[in-house]
Amino acid sequence: MADRHILTVNSGSSSIKFSVYRMGDSEELSLSGEISGIGLDRSLFQARDSLGKTIAETGLAAENHRAALESLFDWLKEHAYDRGLDAAGHRVVHGGAMYTGPQPVTTGLIADLRKLSRFAPQHLPHELDAIEAISRFAPHIKQVACFDTAFYRDMPRIARLYALPRELEEEGLRRYGFHGLSYEYITEELAVAGGGEAVSGRVIMAHLGHGASMTAARNGRAVDTTMGFTPAGGLVMSTRCGDLDPGVILYLLEHKGMSPADVSGLVNRRAGLAGISGISPDMKELLDKEQEEPRAHEAVELFCYQARKFLGALATALGGLDTLVFTGGIGENSHVIRSRICEGLGFMGIRIDPERNRACSPVISGDDSTVTVMVIKTNEELMIARHTNNTLRGWR
Repeated sequence: MADRHILTVNSGSSSIKFSVYRMGDSEELSLSGEISGIGLDRSLFQARDSLGKTIAETGLAAENHRAALESLFDWLKEHAYDRGLDAAGHRVVHGGAMYTGPQPVTTGLIADLRKLSRFAPQHLPHELDAIEAISRFAPHIKQVACFDTAFYRDMPRIARLYALPRELEEEGLRRYGFHGLSYEYITEELAVAGGGEAVSGRVIMAHLGHGASMTAARNGRAVDTTMGFTPAGGLVMSTRCGDLDPGVILYLLEHKGMSPADVSGLVNRRAGLAGISGISPDMKELLDKEQEEPRAHEAVELFCYQARKFLGALATALGGLDTLVFTGGIGENSHVIRSRICEGLGFMGIRIDPERNRACSPVISGDDSTVTVMVIKTNEELMIARHTNNTLRGWR
């Protein structure tokens, strides 16, 4: 089978992560990078070679995602990375009820995603911009949409439902779940690290980063998750509030005179760690400041408390727990947060070995822990490349 060169595009609310993979008998990363600060006065473009060495770092003016993508393709062409590209794979946050696996990008798919944009207004418009930009800048390459929600296609119906009138559920108001590409990758890595027995057991995966969620799985399939209709629900996040009494939203609308757009900005961009601390959305910065800043300490404590509470709830949904996996920027790198989330959970069989935890060892649980606690680095981009490569095989 001939090698394929695949560009992956992961569009966030203010950033675009990209990579180029050569997919054949092996999977080889050729290029990775990110454009951050999109929409701000000054954006930053960074690119790294196959060894992780920085080969480009420059400021640029990217007032929106279209401008950022134009700059990306100008750079790819200038450095000949656009030559030989066979396809582009996109992380698409929401596939609704109809898209439960990777899909070739067609005019019909784009039309469906436009309708779904009301479900994920913070994400889908940017992802559509990325798809359309590549159609303009590289019309010869095929494109594949890889859905974050697809991992939850087999989640039990009861776990999907909100206690709302049936007609609203029929319109699509239900729990979907997100971070699915990350959890797919972790599931595959867990099978390699722990064998089939680990995957078939009762597993909770905690993707803790700027966005944060937990998912319970058995036999590699989702049983329940913390995020719901949108990625704003569940755990406390960097700038998102997580779960919230709907009465709070009603109060803001009725008594504070806020518009729906104001409320959206509040719960998605001004809440979470940034809101409760009043200092920063960055966990590392809050950990550095929590000794002298009581609000920083309280923000960290709330993050860990809510994570611990959801961990217990998901273990109940599973009927117990065999394996706990930490991933994401915070989950992979902060031994302090991992320790504080697991503190006091000995009754569940979770016991952390402090030295293994500080060293970020693959297994950080103690020998006396009945639950295996692991740290696995996620790779959504590689998962996108795999899905895209597999989709190309069946493309006619």
